[in-house]
Amino acid sequence: MTTRAMIKALALLVAAPLFAQPAIRMPEASPKASVSQTIGVTDVVIDYHRPAVNKRKIWGGLVSYGAVWRAGANENTTISFSTPVTVEGQALPAGTYGLFMIPSATQVQVVFSKFADAWGAYSYEPSEDAARVTVTPQALSESQERLAFTFDDVTNNSATASLRWDKLRVPFKIGVDLPTTVRASIKDTLRGGKHWDPNAWAAAARWELRNGDADTALKYADKALEYGNSVNTLRTKAAVLDKKGDKAGAKALRDRAMTLANETETLGITVGGMMGEKKYDETLKYLNDYLAAHPATGNKWRILTMIGDTYAAKGDQAKAREYFDQAMTAAHDPAEREEVWDSINSMGAAAPQ
Repeated sequence: MTTRAMIKALALLVAAPLFAQPAIRMPEASPKASVSQTIGVTDVVIDYHRPAVNKRKIWGGLVSYGAVWRAGANENTTISFSTPVTVEGQALPAGTYGLFMIPSATQVQVVFSKFADAWGAYSYEPSEDAARVTVTPQALSESQERLAFTFDDVTNNSATASLRWDKLRVPFKIGVDLPTTVRASIKDTLRGGKHWDPNAWAAAARWELRNGDADTALKYADKALEYGNSVNTLRTKAAVLDKKGDKAGAKALRDRAMTLANETETLGITVGGMMGEKKYDETLKYLNDYLAAHPATGNKWRILTMIGDTYAAKGDQAKAREYFDQAMTAAHDPAEREEVWDSINSMGAAAPQ
């Protein structure tokens, strides 16, 4: 072996461990992180590593102006979308993308690369851009020592993803077409294991009913009844018939549903109807009379909660709290107490001491 070949072989032996997986897991200087947010039915996930400022000049220093940056440390940052989205108004298909940034003193270009498996920005190719948007960074009132991604201003159809590091926030808005994504999700779900689940078809019918497509809601409601006659499926179709103007047909289905209802369902249907019409005094009389007639009911905690809900709707928080406390005492298990807490939180009441 020549001297040159021997030196090359030794260099490879020394270098190989640097790129191999460590034998023992050690803390990373820039620890791995992941943040996610659901927008409507769209899941957004950002995977990244978190470098520290560590007394360094970041913007225009460690992160050079005009150069492609991995928006984090180590392997490149990625962002994934479970459905198609828009980013700052630009359409982007569902998928996982390498997330890069090109900062300047006044603006930042946010780049979504089709190649998500790079190591940093070393192999970045502009020809692989799926989208590139320009945003205006914002000053932070307090310095962010470790880089972090957050989701801000979340609604059912949008959220703002923000990179925060040092004294700068780089925001970019993600939007979704809520009706389109929900309908696609419904279609996919009903083609899968939920195809024979009447409650799944009923849920789809109710969503369409709330969002204006009564004809599609009727098709889903009919399918729900095809797979099972229950209080839920019967009342779902009744609601659709109401919307389409068939009051007699709707009443017939509701009457039929009541013959199948158990105690919990009967209470929910009766109280829900009266509360929907804001007949609060009638609701209180019905619930108190029911409790007096059925003192041994296992639903005592639920009835007390409903009384509390009714007083809360009337604006009497003190009385509502009195009944919520009684409901907590009557509840049998953590799941029931959790339901009582939902009512307490809805009222905005403070936790008991």
